[in-house]
Amino acid sequence: MRPVPSHDLPVLDLIEPKDKRYDPKPEDLSPKPLRERLDRDFDKQFMSETRPLESILHPNGTVEFSFKRTKPKEIRHLRLHALKLPDGSRFRMKVGKKMRRKFKQMLWAYTYCPVAYRWKDLGLRFWPRWIKEGSCLTLGSCSFPSGMSCKPHRFVRKTVLRWHCQDWTKKKHCKWIPVNIPIITECSCSC
Repeated sequence: MRPVPSHDLPVLDLIEPKDKRYDPKPEDLSPKPLRERLDRDFDKQFMSETRPLESILHPNGTVEFSFKRTKPKEIRHLRLHALKLPDGSRFRMKVGKKMRRKFKQMLWAYTYCPVAYRWKDLGLRFWPRWIKEGSCLTLGSCSFPSGMSCKPHRFVRKTVLRWHCQDWTKKKHCKWIPVNIPIITECSCSC
């Protein structure tokens, strides 16, 4: 059966065979040639050769609040002084500029979806072994009226090396192959 691409993020864990014969040997785990092989793909913000201190101090992860300077266009273009009613008529309100700005800020904060990051140990058959995985923090509905939730909106692909073995006529052949891992970097409120 061939693997099928998934739009579900984060990616599910691989189920590895427990046979130690397929693990890399200590000479295969030399950091210098592996780092040279990854070259510019090594991103120390999302990857680590050894267990990061942050994974010990915050085992459940950390939440990144990166409020953008610009609000989503739906909130930016929300017209609060003149509302259009379902029957087509208009309803005018006298709301000051400061009050409109405060209401938009409150609405923006209510619908904002932060990313929660946690360091994940990929295991001995990956290099670098540790990767920072993102997920959407959901504490309930993020919409007004309620009904929508935080879903992955943007992600980046990070390349790591995977130790891959094949048995060819009873001779084991193993090598490091590059694999892409998607990491959630932004979440949005959606259905």
